[in-house]
Amino acid sequence: MAAGGGSPSIVEFFGGEDGYRCGYCRSDTGNLSHGMWAHSMTVQDYQDLIDRGWRRSGKYVYKPIMNQTCCPQYTIRCRALCFQASKSHKKVLKKMLKFLSKGDVSKVASEEEPMDSHIEDVGTCDFPYKSESQVSQSELTPLAVDQAERVENEDKESGETKEEGNVQKVEADSVQICTDKDTPVPAEPSHSAKAAHAPPKPGKGADLSKPLCRKAKDIRKERKLQKLLQNQMGTAEGSQLQGDQAFLLQNSKPKTNQPKNIEDFVFVPLPDDARHKLEVRLVPVSFEDPQFKSSFNQSATLFAKYQMSVHKDTPSDCGENEFTRFLCDSPLEAEHGPNGPECGYGSFHQQYWLDGKIIAVGVIDILPYCVSSVYLYYDPDFSFLSLGVYSALREIAFTRQLYVQAPDLCFYYMGFYIHSCPKMRYKGQYRPSDLLCPETYMWRPIEQCLPLLEHSKYSRLIQDGKAVDEGGLKELGRVRVLHKRTVMPYSVYKKRRKGPSDEASVQQYASLVGQSCSERMLLFRS
Repeated sequence: MAAGGGSPSIVEFFGGEDGYRCGYCRSDTGNLSHGMWAHSMTVQDYQDLIDRGWRRSGKYVYKPIMNQTCCPQYTIRCRALCFQASKSHKKVLKKMLKFLSKGDVSKVASEEEPMDSHIEDVGTCDFPYKSESQVSQSELTPLAVDQAERVENEDKESGETKEEGNVQKVEADSVQICTDKDTPVPAEPSHSAKAAHAPPKPGKGADLSKPLCRKAKDIRKERKLQKLLQNQMGTAEGSQLQGDQAFLLQNSKPKTNQPKNIEDFVFVPLPDDARHKLEVRLVPVSFEDPQFKSSFNQSATLFAKYQMSVHKDTPSDCGENEFTRFLCDSPLEAEHGPNGPECGYGSFHQQYWLDGKIIAVGVIDILPYCVSSVYLYYDPDFSFLSLGVYSALREIAFTRQLYVQAPDLCFYYMGFYIHSCPKMRYKGQYRPSDLLCPETYMWRPIEQCLPLLEHSKYSRLIQDGKAVDEGGLKELGRVRVLHKRTVMPYSVYKKRRKGPSDEASVQQYASLVGQSCSERMLLFRS
């Protein structure tokens, strides 16, 4: 889990927006969502929010109104540790290897939709910006902690402190029960951090702590060969494998009909005379980072070229300001935890450098339990390399690498799956994957969801009528509010507030973000 103790998340909730243009069905006003402006946000809060169907575009965080919007958007995640590349995925990986090794530029069309970007409508509409916050930074700076604590204590007589302790104890117990289970249930709750995101136990799923070049099958084969050689040469000679034995072991490669994993394609060494060199750099999204700063102009120019060519934007739609606001401004605070990845958590640009030039950039968020893909833009001159699919496969491989450093981090979030839009169904080909139920916020394997979505574009994916949103709002009074630079529970703010009641808006906000986030994040009230 990411380290805590930093600045809290501060958000402004805008409620349900008027309908805006849909990038999928082209409806002018059919796309409906709730939105809030995130002035700052911890990676844990954002992890919990995307596990409740939220998604960010720059600093704007939005949640589709699933039962009303024209094209329901279901959060989709891939179980990266168990991922197996399909034939078409392998074709893309092999095509890249041929290009790098021999300069082959065969423009064979990919069998599936390129993974160009994960929120295509965002790049061509202005909804993230029409509600941009106008609040000054001074209003968002809470007063000293001791003053905030005194305000918190105003409501002490209500017994909230004791009740909160009981709730935390119950939640801890439920986590313990979930993590003790040997097999995950198909409908997995998303709000229990440890329970929902626990990596597979030893012996289940891919063991990425072993060297990537030695799969379990290879190790078993090697052991079997060792036993055979020991039986032939006797115990004394069999204890050391030399000469012909080492040669046999070296050449005990898996048969060609055995499946390869993505690491076998991505990290294969190129020949000395390779025609091209591809380097993938992970750069923190920060103008204080020298790599990010030095590559900004090249990256912004590539973004404009991509948007104008692929999304038919005008130059004014994709200038440096738009690029910065859309893909460089992030509310996520960079964090480093003792059990986290070496690169830390936060927002990053994964830059693909070909022969010293950026040809693609994958914008990603590294969160406590996942790598979340935000957007991808690339040089259209290299579209023959299927960079959308290739970058997605690289991000899955990257997730598996991070898992070795941070065992909680084992999922790859691909944004939204829109079944009602055929061109967006390709995300379901990255398997095994799960969809998030819009009512219970539990995960269900996509194979079990597809029949429901064929019948109706909106569906409660968890069919058990007794299943409920266990992370939903339980007590409105405990929602944290930032009012006049003072942090207080809503129960205190409600007494102090002058003017018409805003309880309905605060209740809607807390219901959408869930009880846990509503107690951690600060809801700005003017």
